[in-house]
Amino acid sequence: MQKTLIVLLSLITLASCSSEKKQDPFQISKYNVGSLTDSTQVKDLALAFPNDSIVTTTNINGIDRQNTEIDIYDTSGKKLVELTPKSRQDSTATFKSVQIFDQRFKTKKGISTLSTFKDIQDNYTISSINNLIRTVVISVNEINASFTIDKDELPANLRFDMALKIDAVQIPSDAKIKYFIVHW
Repeated sequence: MQKTLIVLLSLITLASCSSEKKQDPFQISKYNVGSLTDSTQVKDLALAFPNDSIVTTTNINGIDRQNTEIDIYDTSGKKLVELTPKSRQDSTATFKSVQIFDQRFKTKKGISTLSTFKDIQDNYTISSINNLIRTVVISVNEINASFTIDKDELPANLRFDMALKIDAVQIPSDAKIKYFIVHW
């Protein structure tokens, strides 16, 4: 009876260990970017990015930023992401946004910085399109993300009038994503 119980417990333990999936370090979803989650605190960044460089920026050209941005660079010096904490100089603060720069980061539907407007349109419902000075921002509530497209990707008649309402049909299918941000 004891041998049967031990064998049964061993099988259960083995099955539970093999069913655990390791988090993809470049997978993006509504609540995580790689090993970062919407509840990761600033003080835990070294655990989320153990082999990468963490650089905090508080002042650029003498201008003090409202929130301290934290840039993460890989070992080759390539910028991966830029994190914005919810609270300034608080090691227990979580993050309000993660700006994606590296093409290896992808949503579950395969959208990355190498994707186009058509890729976004084919995979997600667009919640809104905002016309800014030099860019157009496409929001997707399904994953709490906003995708930025440079206005140079748009037809000339859409580039200069910020009051113009831009619709999805006016954005070229092959317009490239400049970067995107996951908001928490």
